[in-house]
Amino acid sequence: MSADRINLLRTKVFDKSKWMQLPRDVVIGHDVIEQIPAVCEDLALGDSVLIVSGGRTRDVAGNRVEALLADSYDVATFAADGSDPLETIRKAEVAAAEAGFVIGVGGGRVIDTAKIASYNTDRHFISVPTAASHDGIASSRASVPTAEGNVSLAAEPPIAVVADTAIIASAPHRLLASGCADIIANCTAILDWELSHRLRGEPISEYALTLSRMTAEILFQNADLIKPHSEESAWIVTKALVSSGVAMSIAGSSRPGSGGEHKFSHALERLAPGKGLHGEKCGIGTIITMYLHGGDWEGIRDSLRKIGAPTTPAEIGIDDETAVEALLAARTIRPERFTILDMGLTAESARDLVKMLYRE
Repeated sequence: MSADRINLLRTKVFDKSKWMQLPRDVVIGHDVIEQIPAVCEDLALGDSVLIVSGGRTRDVAGNRVEALLADSYDVATFAADGSDPLETIRKAEVAAAEAGFVIGVGGGRVIDTAKIASYNTDRHFISVPTAASHDGIASSRASVPTAEGNVSLAAEPPIAVVADTAIIASAPHRLLASGCADIIANCTAILDWELSHRLRGEPISEYALTLSRMTAEILFQNADLIKPHSEESAWIVTKALVSSGVAMSIAGSSRPGSGGEHKFSHALERLAPGKGLHGEKCGIGTIITMYLHGGDWEGIRDSLRKIGAPTTPAEIGIDDETAVEALLAARTIRPERFTILDMGLTAESARDLVKMLYRE
């Protein structure tokens, strides 16, 4: 499934130049949500703001952000709670057009809604994550649910990230573990990128690739430091997610953090919607694709286990045959993105790969 079919983002004019956009302010730490007014003042984005949040995240942090800005800004709020994601995004765009800038306070769905709405209305966007579940908190990509599964779209990265580790550490550990798995997936994403470079001549960015690899290796080697409801863990993972997002901005695509393991994840979402978090499915896909690349797949598996992330389809409520089908269908997801799963995997081999996941 290609993102080209989703006519959601407004087309920007191509001017034959490369414009690299990175977050200007990144604030990570204990109670840094209190620094939101200072960040907004530093950026001088206007005198009106739209705060996008979800039902739960409004109580967790959205109301606090509104209270902090109420004395200095004309504040409007938008609830990203609609059952139809595309309609919610369109409504968010209407609200964003009336504001000087946008702040997204929440998890992945909220952040992506705010990111797309700000992109299409030429408004700057500040990311205030309430969980560290995937690298969208600082990246130039947005994931949009559709009837056929999630579609990844290019957008602008946030101009600032304000990540309060006290809030992130209080979120369910499953979300943090999912974020870790999404970062560890960079290990195979860059191998797929290099493979496509060698076989297809796809351009590669050594700087983005190196940053992505370094970020993944930090979590891979320090998996035993990731503990439930620990601010130190929240700090480590959030920094890694921001670093991964920056690598994508440098590359101008999601290549540094998205390869065959992500195609597998998106195929699973299409075949078994709602089963497992994005990062969890990417982690399982990373074990498989690392095996195919001839790398340390057992080390990847062990790190995911230490973190508390699932390593088999059964752990996220997916039967093995569906996982096999997802491996075979991965080549239909973003077919323009060549990965090791596009090299003629057979049904028999796919079944052996899934069985491997349960091997001790």
